[in-house]
Amino acid sequence: MNASPTASPTAATDAIQVRGVGKRFPGVIANHDVDITIRSGTVHALIGENGAGKSTLMKILYGVQKPDDGTLVVGGEEVSFGSPTDAIAHGIGMVFQHFMLADNLTVLENVVLGAEKIHGIGDAARRRIVEISTAYGFDLDPDELVEDLGVGERQRVEILKVLYRGAKIIILDEPTAVLVPQEVDALFGNLRELKAEGHTILFISHKLDEVLAIADDITVMRRGTTVGEAHPGEVTKRELAELMVGSELPTPEKTASTVTDEVQLEIEGLTLTDAFGRDLLSGIDLTIHKGEVLGIAGVEGNGQAELVETVMGMRKPTAGVIRVGGEDISDWDTRERREAGIGYIPEDRHRHGLLLDAPLWENRILGFQSREPASNGFLINRSGAREDTQRIVEEYDVRTPGIDTNSRALSGGNQQKLIVGREMSGNPVLVLAAHPTRGVDVGAQAAIWGHIKKAREEGLAVLLISADLDELIGLSDRIEVILRGRLVGEFDPQTVTPQDLGSAMTGGADEPADDQTQEDRA
Repeated sequence: MNASPTASPTAATDAIQVRGVGKRFPGVIANHDVDITIRSGTVHALIGENGAGKSTLMKILYGVQKPDDGTLVVGGEEVSFGSPTDAIAHGIGMVFQHFMLADNLTVLENVVLGAEKIHGIGDAARRRIVEISTAYGFDLDPDELVEDLGVGERQRVEILKVLYRGAKIIILDEPTAVLVPQEVDALFGNLRELKAEGHTILFISHKLDEVLAIADDITVMRRGTTVGEAHPGEVTKRELAELMVGSELPTPEKTASTVTDEVQLEIEGLTLTDAFGRDLLSGIDLTIHKGEVLGIAGVEGNGQAELVETVMGMRKPTAGVIRVGGEDISDWDTRERREAGIGYIPEDRHRHGLLLDAPLWENRILGFQSREPASNGFLINRSGAREDTQRIVEEYDVRTPGIDTNSRALSGGNQQKLIVGREMSGNPVLVLAAHPTRGVDVGAQAAIWGHIKKAREEGLAVLLISADLDELIGLSDRIEVILRGRLVGEFDPQTVTPQDLGSAMTGGADEPADDQTQEDRA
């Protein structure tokens, strides 16, 4: 790993060589002594816990940031990128975890946006898009609106975008985070086609079984540097986890039931219609008891986000009743619901969970502006908020230089642990947890699972939304599947498989009759 870039006789066959790369920010060493060799025409996996330095390294490879130390060699040429445009010019493309697509534009319009000079915006662009889509089995219609596409199809649009710009090296950041098992299989088929055509894939993931299934080579990062390399077939998930975090791979194992007879959340006939008269939610009936975790499984875009936001008071339903602890809260605003003890772990922590340029102690106050310890009811209690933030940092293992650090400086996993700690504070009666472990490493994942289990044992009711089907099965007492805004089936976590859920989520399984579905839920 420490060989000179010019010393290797196989240097010409390497897509990327990273040698001694370092990057520092005020008070933080993000990368130091990073060494990676990525062979051309392979899938190279990069794994590591949050804060290990993966994101910083990716930004360096894509030209978003410049390294303070070390060298980058791309295709045998030493390079220095000043922007993503430079990286694209050297054949590097990146597909980010959060898709960067305009829903109101077509596939063609999204692909050519910002790349109009390549093939224009007309027939030549259309022919090239069809050509790429056909060559790699993407099956995309250039004229289809992105808002009408499923998550797997949107991801293929993102990959098509970088191929359209001439990328031979494609960086994929957590590409399976929002996919069901069937979509993961389809993606891996696409990646194998790309590899067969000579493309190089840098695959970043926390899902070690998937890494072992698709990667040719694996590099492990810890605390800002590379600590090991491995090859599938020669290493187990447990060994990879120990390299990553120094401990065994956690699993969300089922514990004894803590479900009580007392209903905490009750929803009857909940319907939500958009401005065009389309039902986003239709006739939702569900109950959650104290001490129960109800999991909601669904392909993104089928109404689970709208369900959570409606219960939270962020959207006003067209019809239906919401009760918490037997009290009708349908007309309450978000602040009243927060004060009644509803916690909210949002699916997008940056948009709805944090003020990125505010210190941690100020982020502790969000949603608690009228409650102790953040407030005395009239004024913000600065000392109380700071003291409780320090408690959260210690109890939830939020790794930070201090509570005056801006939340933007924290890794994604530590940001998430701060949010979970905040939302579990103040004795909540109901927590709406939307993708609580998305994009976090196995260490942070285990910690968050532990906090949810502990709160459940203490009588908390949890509505859990997750794209991680193993997480849903491991944490939930019951699982409901949502499809096109309707609850279409209930499953027992003790017997259901991820494949069963994936089939139901995509409409591949027979939907129960309405009366049977309601009877099962009663």
